[in-house]
Amino acid sequence: MDLNRNIPYGRQWVDNDDIEEVIKILKSDYLTTGPAVERFEQDMADYVGSKYAVAFSSGTAALHAACFAAGIKAGDEVVTSSMTFAASANCVIYQGATPKFAEINPNNGNINPASIEECITDKTKAIIPVHYTGRPTEMDEILDIAQRYNLIVIEDAAHALGALYKKKKIGSISDMTMFSFHPVKNITTGEGGVITTNNKKYFQTLQQFRSHGVTRDPQGLVNQIDGPWYYEMQFLGYNYRMTDIQAALGSSQLKKLDFFIQKRREIVKYYNGKFKNIGVIKPLNIDAIESSSWHLYVVRLELNKLVVSRKKIVELLLEEKINVNVHYIPVYKHPYYQSLGYDYKLHPATDQFYESIITLPLYPSMTNDQVSKICEVFMKIISKYMRAN
Repeated sequence: MDLNRNIPYGRQWVDNDDIEEVIKILKSDYLTTGPAVERFEQDMADYVGSKYAVAFSSGTAALHAACFAAGIKAGDEVVTSSMTFAASANCVIYQGATPKFAEINPNNGNINPASIEECITDKTKAIIPVHYTGRPTEMDEILDIAQRYNLIVIEDAAHALGALYKKKKIGSISDMTMFSFHPVKNITTGEGGVITTNNKKYFQTLQQFRSHGVTRDPQGLVNQIDGPWYYEMQFLGYNYRMTDIQAALGSSQLKKLDFFIQKRREIVKYYNGKFKNIGVIKPLNIDAIESSSWHLYVVRLELNKLVVSRKKIVELLLEEKINVNVHYIPVYKHPYYQSLGYDYKLHPATDQFYESIITLPLYPSMTNDQVSKICEVFMKIISKYMRAN
């Protein structure tokens, strides 16, 4: 491994088994809307322990579909986290509703259940908790709140495929759960997403929504059947279908998911061991080694103990070809959300968290030499710029 090459913060693992499965599809009769999609959906449902799974062209499309299936509409409000990618809130706006951002728990970056309850009004329709970095959030408390206020829960588990909440896999706990398969996620389909659910009505609506609102189900048709070609568009849906090419890759990748997560945990343990005595570096989720799926490895910096800014630390790491990142800019700080009237400094804990975090590279194909280099360079930079006691 050439250590002078850039080390990305995330990267897919695609091997010959994956390639062979995709080639089979390319040589088959179906490139889309074929049997590979149904097979991947069943594989996902079996893995997480849900009754149903519906595949989509992206995680964002899947979230949009979940909001539609939940009946979210103009005038409704949905409580979610701002320490996430914008899609977690955008999906609410797609339906004409309003996102309400709850404060986070600064110890792990997940949504704070107490803050969720403070956001609830008579307009609130749903909660979208985000499992930040792959560590499951406090689902028992969130489900209790949802039950008391008659709210729907849609988990944004883009980071959390394979994660465990109280020894139960994320994906079968709430009304609906979204998973994402972008290349930096724990498995990939190139782009793609899935909603898992135990609710048959949601399942049927999700299927129809991803295909223009069209159905051929004889039991669900409104008008008289004209012939075997007949179908109906019953509501305004979208073309959010996953291809068989993507699905075949997904099913192949899913077989390796537990291996991928174990590799991620091994790297996390190495990082934690190196940083445990560096007081300026505070790794997140050291209490969740076996329950998190470890999509991201995030550390907080005690900036008051440094003589330079986080920006300078990031720039120095990038100069060393270590492509660190920051996850995430709070959603309410984006110009679009500012144009909607959100306060730029909405939540103090979220702002302080954002200002102190760095995401270090983490993916299964990282070599020991790469991981060692990251630790060595990072600690050298931190040591150089620590304040004298």
